[in-house]
Amino acid sequence: MQTEIGPYNPDTRTVPVTFTAGKLVHERTINACLKDGGYDQAATADRVAQVARGVAVKMDLGVIIDRPAPVTAE
Repeated sequence: MQTEIGPYNPDTRTVPVTFTAGKLVHERTINACLKDGGYDQAATADRVAQVARGVAVKMDLGVIIDRPAPVTAE
């Protein structure tokens, strides 16, 4: 599984993360880790890796499935 961590949002103290396994893509926001009041990039990467293990299991079980892109009105 590949993970891509987006930029830290100091207002929400979160990072957007994209998990990709083959053609299956899952996006969610994860709480960032902080140290001394600031963003801790290394600890957040560890947290994302932990969440990724759970996401992988859910993908394997079919709990997280591929959904078609939403249709937009033109």
